[in-house]
Amino acid sequence: MVADKIKKLQELQAQAVSLQQSIEAERAQELAALPGRYGFDSVEAFIKAVRAVGAKGKGKRGRKAKAASTGKRTRTKITPELKGKVIAAVNAGKTGVAIAGEFGISLPSVQNIKKDAGLVKARAADPAPVAAPAPAPADG
Repeated sequence: MVADKIKKLQELQAQAVSLQQSIEAERAQELAALPGRYGFDSVEAFIKAVRAVGAKGKGKRGRKAKAASTGKRTRTKITPELKGKVIAAVNAGKTGVAIAGEFGISLPSVQNIKKDAGLVKARAADPAPVAAPAPAPADG
């Protein structure tokens, strides 16, 4: 039983290799015929035309291009050097908003850097909860 399955598997693998070689040969023939189908004398002229068409569309696709067109900013990488500069700006007395604008990062990023560096003051303890007023006595 197992021997038959192994033999069948080997036959199928051989067929797959043969099919892949056939596809590659057919693809090569079709690619070689493309310039002639579109009226070009040489492959080089065809490639030049394809590149020219491709260059016209550059800058109109992709994530960064979309972000630029919609006004959205791309994400800034927070490096150790940037963290050092932010900490220096905090120590110089600059506000979080000013620091965020100067380095092109968000205010929450500035706050996270300050927190990681231990520059954020601890919040005061929550005040004691206000007791609910006692229910009024029922008239009756």
